[in-house]
Amino acid sequence: MSNALTVTDEQKNDLLKFLKKNKTADLITIYLAFIEEKFHLKPVLYPRDKTIYQSLDDLIEKLEKNGKLWRETEITIQFGQQSVNEQTKKIYICPFTGKVFGDNTHPNPQDAIYDWVSKCPENKERVGGLPVKRFFVSEDPDVIKNYISERKASVKKVVYSSAITGKLFNSRQAVVEDFKKNYIKLLTMIEVQNQNRYQIDETFLQFIEKHLNEDKIAAFVEALSKHPEFDHYLSKWVESE
Repeated sequence: MSNALTVTDEQKNDLLKFLKKNKTADLITIYLAFIEEKFHLKPVLYPRDKTIYQSLDDLIEKLEKNGKLWRETEITIQFGQQSVNEQTKKIYICPFTGKVFGDNTHPNPQDAIYDWVSKCPENKERVGGLPVKRFFVSEDPDVIKNYISERKASVKKVVYSSAITGKLFNSRQAVVEDFKKNYIKLLTMIEVQNQNRYQIDETFLQFIEKHLNEDKIAAFVEALSKHPEFDHYLSKWVESE
């Protein structure tokens, strides 16, 4: 029949390799290995909701659909505070780098300039082996104006927060990549079949029930019987039944 199950030479070789590594494998185990390869299955466990899905794509699609993977949010980005502005009456200036502190933009400008020049990487002057702590002071409005720079306006930006951790990411894809890396576990079909701790997603369960039945398994045995390499294994499986 045109719809009869067949085992290709490539699949045959893969199954023989599997049986060589798993000498005690029974018929169900080898059949699960077969359908995993045939349908390119890559089941994943999502421990957070204790559910196994047919593929990572299925899991991500369902989480996104239900708003359980990422959320769009808006943040405000502020650019640095001005060191000098129109209300500044007095400034303290580093002679080595030009860094400036204003009397109204810093809570302790004089202490700040002392601390700065003592650690300034451009300060090569020494007194008694220690960096000098000299600086300039000005109350001249015209001098002060030279240090006033226009402050950029704050901007709003759309970012994405993980629905799991709340961490912010620049893009949805970045959230997804973090999810793939940290929050799922890949499984084999055999691991799926042999576990009882987790539920199986309904769509995936329907797939398993469709393919794991007596007729499908009988067709698989029939397909294997056409390859003499499996005679030994078939005899063993039939006897065990």
